[in-house]
Amino acid sequence: MERHYALPERILMNVEKPARYTGGEIGSVMKKKEEVSVRFAMCFPDLYEIGMSHLGIQILYSMLNEKEDIWCERVYSPWSDLEQIMKEEGIPLFALESQEPVKDFDFLGITLQYEMAYTNVLQILDLSMIPLHAEDRGGDCPIVIGGGPCVYNPEPLADFFDLFYIGEGETVYFRLLDVYKQNRKEGGSRADFLRKAAEVEGIYVPSLYEVSYHEDGTIQSFEPKAFPDGGHAPQTVKKQVVNDLSSAPYPLKPVIPYVQATQDRAVLEIQRGCIRGCRFCQAGMIYRPLRTRSLETLKTYAKEIIKNTGYEELSLTSLSTSDYPWFAELMDYLVNEFHNKKVNISLPSLRIDEFALDVMSKVQDVRKSSLTFAPEAGTQRMRDVINKGITEADIMNGSEMAFRGGWNKVKLYFMLGLPTETETDILGISDLSEKIAELYYDTVPKEQRSGKVQITVSTSFFIPKPFTPFQWEPMYTPETYLDKASFLNESIKGQLNKKSIRYNWHDAKTSVIEGLLARGDRRVGKIIEEAYLSGATFDAWTDHFDYEKWIRAIDLLSKTEAFRPDKAGAALDFYVYRRRDLEEILPWDFIDAGVTKAFMKREYQNAVEETVTRNCKDGCSGCGARVFGSGICLEH
Repeated sequence: MERHYALPERILMNVEKPARYTGGEIGSVMKKKEEVSVRFAMCFPDLYEIGMSHLGIQILYSMLNEKEDIWCERVYSPWSDLEQIMKEEGIPLFALESQEPVKDFDFLGITLQYEMAYTNVLQILDLSMIPLHAEDRGGDCPIVIGGGPCVYNPEPLADFFDLFYIGEGETVYFRLLDVYKQNRKEGGSRADFLRKAAEVEGIYVPSLYEVSYHEDGTIQSFEPKAFPDGGHAPQTVKKQVVNDLSSAPYPLKPVIPYVQATQDRAVLEIQRGCIRGCRFCQAGMIYRPLRTRSLETLKTYAKEIIKNTGYEELSLTSLSTSDYPWFAELMDYLVNEFHNKKVNISLPSLRIDEFALDVMSKVQDVRKSSLTFAPEAGTQRMRDVINKGITEADIMNGSEMAFRGGWNKVKLYFMLGLPTETETDILGISDLSEKIAELYYDTVPKEQRSGKVQITVSTSFFIPKPFTPFQWEPMYTPETYLDKASFLNESIKGQLNKKSIRYNWHDAKTSVIEGLLARGDRRVGKIIEEAYLSGATFDAWTDHFDYEKWIRAIDLLSKTEAFRPDKAGAALDFYVYRRRDLEEILPWDFIDAGVTKAFMKREYQNAVEETVTRNCKDGCSGCGARVFGSGICLEH
């Protein structure tokens, strides 16, 4: 059957990487639209290459398409060259499989993986010819639903979404779609469906809640509105969790992109959640409890995915791969199964120890690869503050074993601007890097060295995220962050082995805007909209990020809201640079993520007291995730 293309050849031949927009890849699902009852456009609001690397989209795409009466298609942000053409010629954004306009679908699902893609969300809606504001959409518009880690504070995007799905997507999607089909069968309106959807556990409908504010700008109340016929949406929205990962849907025949994806490999998710409890890490809190896939399930999945895709690399994914209970057995199997088939095994998120290094030596070219450590902080005091759970001895022992095993390239990841940070803590990053460099020359005899040791130090700037013990903490200004980076840079330049140490740091201005979007309330939606209308998109891309557009949008809100309107930049003072009171109502407090606010307050106090909290494997610390009755919580 000949395919219809949304873009004529004259356009495809004049844009970068036209295969981003043509669909038809191996593994993509084609159905007849007249034979399905729900059409669902699944969107990753970034480039095709980025979105095609995302496992979550592949899982939901596969899961939804298994139902005969549902057709799930994919849509991504068009690059700026095509965006301009589409606006000039009035071409609506389209889904890849059918090449038909997104505005004609029943649902537009947008995954929210990082805050700096928020203007791209508005780009998607705008190019789809869907009104930006949910309140302006009629019955002929798709239901716009958001999911992903950023929905643990959906409020900055509340005006633009009809629904948010809080939690893991494998749980209640089918129930939600059944409610939609039943409402349509009964002749119900869009408003009727939204009220019924709010009764589905895990679904948040922003339009059914009302927020009021104190004179100082903080939230006074966040309450569900009363329905005309009585009742209201739930007071709290409970996170959805997959209790049995081994039986959960998984894409064994994923879509294989035409354009090389950012992560061009097969992916095997071995577990979900984390036991470590780092106090800065949102993922480690919102994905609790730790749940694993069985060893036999993973063996089967690995063989099937490689057979079905032909990929030459298999990546194990989780927040802390080394904590998988059957890691040794799994690696023995993968090495034996794939070594002679020339399939590389990629092992991110390892805690470097003797076993991990032994495994990595079998699956990597030691001379070409580098090892990655994430101490996060340069001193033991600061690592205790953030509950990192490793000592300098752990880092040095791991480095020594790596050097003896043939590695001479080490990547070190740290954060600057952490709570209670001092100059001594910053200097500790430089000192630790120097110690590791010295260790290489002390450990490896001159005749056995394959060149100089190469140490790459990278620092990001601390961003307090919702549902972490540091969610009340302020951020620093971009100037202060850069002063810290400059101070560290000068210290590294003064080290004896400075030529072996390279230092990179993240953009400070991007970090501040990310902090604004991560912890803002509904009023921040005006900032996002103003930034988009002034031309901001692809803000996660360094060469596209325009700080001044954001500052102009922020100042506009500052002059219209009660944030000391006489002062430019007052909204940044309020949302980003202010320490929040422990009793303040936070924009995301209506979400029940399992991990309780009481636990986070205890952990905040433990951070102040530099007290380490044991990990979940060593004993339960009462975070609240036991309420889900699954995973590691069952062991306690």
